[in-house]
Amino acid sequence: MHRAVYLLAVGIFAMVTSEFVVAGLMPQMAEGLGVGIAQIGYLITAYAVAMAVGGPFLTVAVLKLRQKTALMVLFGIFLGGNVLAALAPDYGVMMAARILTGVAAQAFFGVAVSLCVQLVRPEIRGRAIALVMNGLMLGTLLGLPLATLVGERLGWRAAFWVITGLTVLAALATAAGVPRLGRSGGGGGVRAELTAFRSPRLWLVLSTSTLIIGATFAAFSYLNPILTQVTGFSTATVPLLLIAYGAATVVGNTVVGRLADRHTTGVQIAGLALNALFLAGFALLAHLPVPAVAMMLGIGLVGVTMNPAMATRVQRAGNARPLVNTVHSSFITLGVIVGSSAGGLVLNSYGLRAPLWLGAGLAVLGLLTLLPDLLRGPARPAADGAAPSAATDAEAAREVCAVRS
Repeated sequence: MHRAVYLLAVGIFAMVTSEFVVAGLMPQMAEGLGVGIAQIGYLITAYAVAMAVGGPFLTVAVLKLRQKTALMVLFGIFLGGNVLAALAPDYGVMMAARILTGVAAQAFFGVAVSLCVQLVRPEIRGRAIALVMNGLMLGTLLGLPLATLVGERLGWRAAFWVITGLTVLAALATAAGVPRLGRSGGGGGVRAELTAFRSPRLWLVLSTSTLIIGATFAAFSYLNPILTQVTGFSTATVPLLLIAYGAATVVGNTVVGRLADRHTTGVQIAGLALNALFLAGFALLAHLPVPAVAMMLGIGLVGVTMNPAMATRVQRAGNARPLVNTVHSSFITLGVIVGSSAGGLVLNSYGLRAPLWLGAGLAVLGLLTLLPDLLRGPARPAADGAAPSAATDAEAAREVCAVRS
């Protein structure tokens, strides 16, 4: 495994910490900005909308840059957004800051995953993606609780300053250790990148990712109020519970990464079925501390941890280039939009357990989108997993050989 794969995870760690910090500081930010909890939930939605809509456009804008240069440009935009969030005098400025950081983070994910798969052999792409996505899991395990603790003790603005520092460190690590490969677009141009989207199967595969993440975020976006107001935990206990949730995601991501290349569809079937059960169980038992925590940890094991299998399946249906990876991330964040915004709507109408029931329903819909793959039969890991086109693989191989020589 190329060492740069681990460094890319550092950048994703910083960005995921920023993405999730709002979920950990909803009451404090609501008080500080003079709005309700539902409005703070819409900051999560806005971040996701910015990622889904703006991310692909920013990716297209950096396609002509060398991939390392593109990553550094995206770090700069993301850093500016976090500084603006830390200084935000009101809700409107905070909303603008979240949109800016969301666009930059989405493009970063697409370029980083594309660079990652160029640095490893085709048959271990799932494992490599899992390692990069460990930045996401560790952001949940360490970054989110750290930012939450800092926010509770020093104020929510201090949490954004901590994230700013993490971003600077991640940028320095990337500048020092990530090799300079070719252009982000691989030399094919925007038209070549868009060709993959002619496949109807790719769109169905993308919708599966949306539903997987939507089911998870319907619950995750409102864990803090559910755990405090329904289960009865104190606000001081919530960061510890989030650490446990994050640990579950690291374990789940590692397991899925090992299985993603050979059992791509099967892993997603098992994950969605279990997630539906855990979400429904959480909704039924949220008033009981031990079962509620058990269900929450189960969601951590099988929710966002499907990312390596999701990315592998998308690359088999499309390709492994930046635009496909960024659009995939957009569909993932569309799941965040669906989960957080629809969760907020049902929460306001039916109470704090309602988002959990919504998540269970989305997981069941996700299972239905996998039926065509089941009817088609198992994919061929060696051929499909290698890449959608021989030219892409050959190009990546030449770049890796040039770097190593």
